[in-house]
Amino acid sequence: MTEIAQKDAPRATENRSTVPQHSAFTTYIQKHWADREETLAEPRASAAYAAQRRARVSEQFTGRSLVIAAGQAKVRSNDTDYAFRAHTNFSYLTGWGSDSVPGSVLVLSPKEDSHEAVLFFRERATRTEKEFYANPEIGEFWTGPRPSLEHVGTDLGITVQPLNALEAALQQLEGDVLVVGEDDSAVTGALSGRVDEDGSAELARALSEMRLVKDAYEVDEITAAVEATKLGFDDMVTELDTATRHARGERVLEGTFFRRARMEGNEIGYSTIVGAGSNACYLHWVRNDGAVKQGDLVLIDAGVEVDSLYTADITRTLPVSGRFSPTQRMIYEAVLEAADYALSIVRPGIVFRDVHAAAMEVIAKKTAEWGLLPVSAEASLEPSGHYHRRYMVHGTSHHLGLDVHDCAQARRDMYMDGEVAEGMVFTIEPGLYFQADDLTVPEEFRGIGVRIEDDILVTADGAVNLSAHIPRTVEEVESWVQAQR
Repeated sequence: MTEIAQKDAPRATENRSTVPQHSAFTTYIQKHWADREETLAEPRASAAYAAQRRARVSEQFTGRSLVIAAGQAKVRSNDTDYAFRAHTNFSYLTGWGSDSVPGSVLVLSPKEDSHEAVLFFRERATRTEKEFYANPEIGEFWTGPRPSLEHVGTDLGITVQPLNALEAALQQLEGDVLVVGEDDSAVTGALSGRVDEDGSAELARALSEMRLVKDAYEVDEITAAVEATKLGFDDMVTELDTATRHARGERVLEGTFFRRARMEGNEIGYSTIVGAGSNACYLHWVRNDGAVKQGDLVLIDAGVEVDSLYTADITRTLPVSGRFSPTQRMIYEAVLEAADYALSIVRPGIVFRDVHAAAMEVIAKKTAEWGLLPVSAEASLEPSGHYHRRYMVHGTSHHLGLDVHDCAQARRDMYMDGEVAEGMVFTIEPGLYFQADDLTVPEEFRGIGVRIEDDILVTADGAVNLSAHIPRTVEEVESWVQAQR
């Protein structure tokens, strides 16, 4: 990686090289550049939907000043950053995705019975400015081309102003201000203690609840993310044999999926889980440093985040050898039955938590049939029981969208206890996990973990499994794996 070159660098880089400072150099580097013509495209597809979302927020918060910060790039180590991803609420209200600029801020200032929306961001430095070659955060010599104010304004269909005008704009806002998004000292500093904390929490909650029902654009983007994720799973199936020949075979599969995510979208929507053998029993196994062995199952939980920042969330459990053993098959089919039964009840008007309850009916029934429970399935399903949850401690469903666990700040009576509505997108992901040292299960069960996860769109009279075409039955999965050998 090329060293950062700054004259007045922070302590983290003060012992490193600097750009030339002689007047001859500064004069020479600012001249003899070709003119650049910028073509202003029509507003992107998300622009109209983002405007509608802003209008809905405006209706809920009439007369109140709202500020939504994209956030800054986060430090990974010393002077290197993680790839920037704008805060979800910022992307939701602007339509700006993977190409958004760190430090950007959306301000919605009251105007009669609505709000005026202005997007502030740090535009590119021109060739006559020192920052062009000396600032590694925004200089095009370092980061590549950056958008102009005019380009972003047209692209997003919104009024834009340079970031250096933000402080004055914030100071002109009347009364206390509601602020959401990533912490930004430029925002809080300019507001000088005028942030309404309770109101800010109310705004964050309202945005989470707005996102519970997806608009047509969001559904299309999630569907595209599922399609890209299918390609990633196909790639991993193709690389299963390669994975068995490497000591860290799980990482062979993880890396294979990441390549596809970068080719088809922005990147992965969350840390990919690749758990082979007993590692499949660890629900958030992201170390992915284990071997992938013939005869074992490998559980893969992965999703591509497309450039709009919407993500898929899919899990498949594959027999590395191409065939399930009798015990593996029995457990797999129990999980599939739970998933299918949970899906069968989904329709507008049911309560969201009932999806989990439906899956648990099957999990309790199966674990009781296998003699794993100290009580009957019916008794285990009672609030005082839940013995079957030893083998599936997580929930069955969560909302999906810009965040993999979307709408997390919504009130419980709108989320878990809320009614399912047309346009909602959520996962169904039951599983069974028998830890390698669990003495409550037969030895042949130990070290087997199975999860099947699909992304579900609620329709007017039922639901559609957006990921049903990714092999999920025993016969489909075995044929899928065998076809790549």
